[in-house]
Amino acid sequence: MHWLLSGPLSVDKLTVKIAGLPASLQSKKLVQMSDFHYDGLRLSEAMLEKAIAVSNQAKPDLVLLTGDYVTTSPEPIHTLALRLKHLQSNYGTYAILGNHDIRHRNAKTEVTAALTNIGVRVLWNEIAYPWGKELPLVGLADRYSREFNPEPVMNQLDSATPRIVLSHNPDTAEILQAWRVDLQLSGHTHGGQIAIPGLGPMLPYHKNILPKIPLKVRRRLPFLRKDYFVLRHWEWAQGLHRIGKNQLYVNRGLGTYLPGRLFCPPEVTVITLQSE
Repeated sequence: MHWLLSGPLSVDKLTVKIAGLPASLQSKKLVQMSDFHYDGLRLSEAMLEKAIAVSNQAKPDLVLLTGDYVTTSPEPIHTLALRLKHLQSNYGTYAILGNHDIRHRNAKTEVTAALTNIGVRVLWNEIAYPWGKELPLVGLADRYSREFNPEPVMNQLDSATPRIVLSHNPDTAEILQAWRVDLQLSGHTHGGQIAIPGLGPMLPYHKNILPKIPLKVRRRLPFLRKDYFVLRHWEWAQGLHRIGKNQLYVNRGLGTYLPGRLFCPPEVTVITLQSE
């Protein structure tokens, strides 16, 4: 994807407060990357190289990858894994899968194996403890998977224990209000890709706009040929949100679909943890 369509890479930095964060984890740093869609079209090698360099320059304690490494065929994951192998962190790289990573037969197995082979821990309805028992890391199955069932996973944790949850689709934040979630990291939305200043992502207005565009024009532009369902809660399309007592951060992703991005640059997120 040419940089004119993707826009320049944005490095978004924020501090997130977590109640009961142990003193030993004060100021720990996370880097989040999401929605690579690495297939030779939707993410340039230059953009990917820059994103990895930015992550390494941040000297993160953890790197967290929140899904959609491929778009259709899982085959490109092997080349992407060779690039992601250069990610550096003090306590490792952890990942979840997105809806595109499980779309095709054997894709889940192939994507998981490729990431595992470079030392990335892929979580699928699992809990990891990169910093010990004081701040668990929960990785959930994708919302569109038959295996999405947070209850048996979340119920393994004591409600007094702070935790970070990785869930590709931010709509899951509505369901996860049943449990304590100090920080949920999601992607999936690409930020809407085209954002209207003062209004937000354009895609929710798609249904109303589409009938007003001449049929001849729609037939020539693939992205106008059909209606798309991406998200229910478009108010959570990007950035940090308070959902009840929980916190959600949605990364805009690195990959780009046609017609490109407008006022919605691709993103690497650097998050510093602080006690509340």
